[in-house]
Amino acid sequence: MATKCGKCGPGYPSPLEAMKGPREELVYLPCIYRNTGTEAPDYLATVDVNPKSPQYSQVIHRLPMPNLKDELHHSGWNTCSSCFGDSTKSRTKLVLPSLISSRVYVVDVATEPRAPKLHKVVEPKEIHAKCDLSYLHTSHCLASGEVMISALGDPRGNGKGGFVLLDGETFEVKGTWEQPGGAAPMGYDFWYQPRHNVMISTEWAAPNVLRDGFNPADVEAGLYGQHLYVWDWQRHERVQTLTLQDGLIPLEIRFLHNPAADQGFVGCALGSNIQRFYKNQGGTWSVEKVIQVPPKKVKGWILPEMPSLITDILLSLDDRFLYFSNWLHGDLRQYDISDPKRPRLVGQIFLGGSIVKGGPVQVLEDQELKCQPEPLVVKGKRVAGGPQMIQLSLDGTRLYVTTSLYSAWDKQFYPDLIREGSVMLQIDVDTVRGGLKLNPNFLVDFGKEPLGPALAHELRYPGGDCSSDIWL
Repeated sequence: MATKCGKCGPGYPSPLEAMKGPREELVYLPCIYRNTGTEAPDYLATVDVNPKSPQYSQVIHRLPMPNLKDELHHSGWNTCSSCFGDSTKSRTKLVLPSLISSRVYVVDVATEPRAPKLHKVVEPKEIHAKCDLSYLHTSHCLASGEVMISALGDPRGNGKGGFVLLDGETFEVKGTWEQPGGAAPMGYDFWYQPRHNVMISTEWAAPNVLRDGFNPADVEAGLYGQHLYVWDWQRHERVQTLTLQDGLIPLEIRFLHNPAADQGFVGCALGSNIQRFYKNQGGTWSVEKVIQVPPKKVKGWILPEMPSLITDILLSLDDRFLYFSNWLHGDLRQYDISDPKRPRLVGQIFLGGSIVKGGPVQVLEDQELKCQPEPLVVKGKRVAGGPQMIQLSLDGTRLYVTTSLYSAWDKQFYPDLIREGSVMLQIDVDTVRGGLKLNPNFLVDFGKEPLGPALAHELRYPGGDCSSDIWL
């Protein structure tokens, strides 16, 4: 096993070896105060998830950032399993790009894993000057030792899907990953698969469109993304654009973890579907819809039809199960993807959402449910919002869930989330037959934070996880 390998670098030699890794004991997650009315910096929370610990399911440390209104969002590592063969590398720094301010915070989690400390701040002016990019999202570590961060736009808030490269040791801004002038029209997430010399990126919208909330007229005007961009990994050039049928707002993208795999999945938020992308015999790429969540006809909401809004997706490390969250409908789903062309629903659980009984929304027509789901109450706390970011234990038996999407959209779609704060929940997973069950003893209530209710977002384990690590 990698952890006992004296000459190996970070992570694990393969996804299947990673499944044998130790049980998670800590989770790091960014907590956001922008748009909540609390004038305080965003912070990195450390949560104890060891059931044997007296501090189980509690925030044990908070690291505030030195600035206000950054909108921390996702995070990545200085190095991961893509550098497993390099014994000089070790996973010591968590990289936190800011979606709104475009700062990048580098956090030391190795010196004291239970009390991380700030190591370096990369200011936006350096990124603007060297890259002409802004509004930063996904951070991945590369086999080269560099860190690559996707951008949604340029410093003026126009759409621009480029990538910032940082030195993985000094965190100096090196420039853009893509060739000069070669950025995509819009950006969001990305995943690379070197054995096929490919990276694929997704798109949300221009920052000026999405920053302050969702306007349905912007959809009619064609301002939201519905493309995947295929890049030549070695040449750093865009080689193909895939248009997604019914695939509005493709957000999170995941290749199968097997580094030889030539296919994966993307979750289309507004389209409320999962699309499978795959390599053709000739070397080009194609995409097909494999799961569609039907909208619900409703009364008392901003539109007459409510999409499910698929916001996060995950694949188990053995590439057997696909998980995704329907942030508006309120359910989390598990699909068997043994046959990736025909995913099969094997688990589903409702964790809040916009259509709960007793809420402002009345469902008039529903192709899936016979009645509206009950509100979720865990340890006396009624859960606001819906399931959003998800993280799976290495062995695939536990899912962790948070309920905030993005502060401006939280405020619009779930005002009670701003008042009550988000939560972190834990779901037990049946990996034999399929099935999802809430752990009633686990709740992290970010509504009770010392400075006021906070919005907790993406989840990371200190040793890497299903969405941070890529194998070569």
